[in-house]
Amino acid sequence: MSYAASTTQTLDYLVRSTTEVETKIVSCERMVKYTQLEQEGPWETAAHSRPYPSWPEGGEIVFEGVACRYQDGMEEVLKGVNLRVHAHKKIGICGRTGAGKSTLTLLLSQLMDPSAGRILVDSLDISNIGLHDLRARIAVVPQDAQCFQGSWRDNLDPEGAQKDNQLWRVVEDCALKAHIESLEGGLDTRINEGGRNLSNGQRQLLCLASAMLATSRAAKILVMDEATSAVDPETDGQMQAVIRKGFMSVTVLVVAHRPNTLLECDRVLVVDRGQVLEFDSPRTLMANTESAFYGLCLEAGLVG
Repeated sequence: MSYAASTTQTLDYLVRSTTEVETKIVSCERMVKYTQLEQEGPWETAAHSRPYPSWPEGGEIVFEGVACRYQDGMEEVLKGVNLRVHAHKKIGICGRTGAGKSTLTLLLSQLMDPSAGRILVDSLDISNIGLHDLRARIAVVPQDAQCFQGSWRDNLDPEGAQKDNQLWRVVEDCALKAHIESLEGGLDTRINEGGRNLSNGQRQLLCLASAMLATSRAAKILVMDEATSAVDPETDGQMQAVIRKGFMSVTVLVVAHRPNTLLECDRVLVVDRGQVLEFDSPRTLMANTESAFYGLCLEAGLVG
């Protein structure tokens, strides 16, 4: 009986070990795949291509025949996109899921590389700009904003370049001042990793405040990628008010599923199957009952 029990335990251990090995093999495969990824471009710009210190002054964005695919051999997710976004304009980007909306912003930050065409920011081809120089000029508020473990001050200004009066001004503009003042440590109050001790709306507003500080330094482009899709209507309204008042000298790209958030944009870009379907003012597109944007507004109940 003792030998039978020992054999049963050994078999049980063998089965559990086999299952664990299979699980760990998946992790190993992921690590190997990671080591085989193509390296990103250079961090610093080559001396002969370095942009002038004030670049970009306006934030004009031009896509010239831009195509993109996620992997070699796959279908293109963007197909010959030609687009000009004038400086200091607020552009809404909408379309069905998988249409290629967010891909445009990934290309702009060089998180993806185009398979054809080029992207210019204030007449400079961004493929010649180092990642540090490029990304320092672009502020991003994603759908699920993440916070670092540290203080409110650390999350607002990681480089420690801003004075307290500037930090308080920004948090007031972003409707966070009353909450931070109620905390015992004020700006030095700790935030848990990932912002777990903050509400979703507070995380989004904190990220927006950080973006506002970034645009006061070097960033001339703000990307809002579904930034208000998971917040309550009150927070959505607060964020829209901040964008209207706080980013007037910045080029703003707003990626959204809900067309109501795009009605105050200067122009709306409708993307469909990787191509530019429409690009005009919201008023013009809404006046055309045959437009795709009108159809999206109709589905959202914005028109009768």
